[in-house]
Amino acid sequence: MSNYDTPSRERLLQSGRKLFAENGYESTSTASIARMAGTSESQLIKHFGGKAGLLDAIFVSGWAGVSAWLKERLPENTAPVDRLRGLPRLMFEGLSRDPELRELLLLEGRRIRKEGRVSTFTDGFKGLSEMVDSALEEMQAAGQIRHNLNIKAIRAALIGLTEGALRDQLLAERAGKPAEITMENTASMTDALVELVVTVTNASSGN
Repeated sequence: MSNYDTPSRERLLQSGRKLFAENGYESTSTASIARMAGTSESQLIKHFGGKAGLLDAIFVSGWAGVSAWLKERLPENTAPVDRLRGLPRLMFEGLSRDPELRELLLLEGRRIRKEGRVSTFTDGFKGLSEMVDSALEEMQAAGQIRHNLNIKAIRAALIGLTEGALRDQLLAERAGKPAEITMENTASMTDALVELVVTVTNASSGN
């Protein structure tokens, strides 16, 4: 199948993803995206409403793939404490499989539109947040969370740890430096955080 057998919407998604990741959102024009996609700017407007709408669609499409991949490896019958421990590890692995999406999530995921509204994902890690919330809610219902802790605060700490570690790793790569933050040492920090929030009697995996 030639490139032009692919629907224009999909070609625009692929071209926008590549150019945004390579050049950044601000430095990428709608004309360059349309040119790479072999279509017109009017088609971009028709399908996405503009550049910001295209970036939204790229995140939605990209997260759908990552989310499905995560759920295959951490099915719902996995103990919630093991899901908490596993999610940051798998985010490192999953995003390493899709470097363009990793670049966009980490560097463009909290972009603010010029008109003052939150653009793209209001949180580049929205899907991960939902999976963490689900595990924490199950743990809270089972009495596995320390009573003086708020599960939204726990989620913020876990997501912040994961997102910050991934971003630092990416920036080190872009600067041509060895990454000091790896999946392994981030996983160790995640395990330490989980141990702090679960009740003593349920601190061990599977209890």
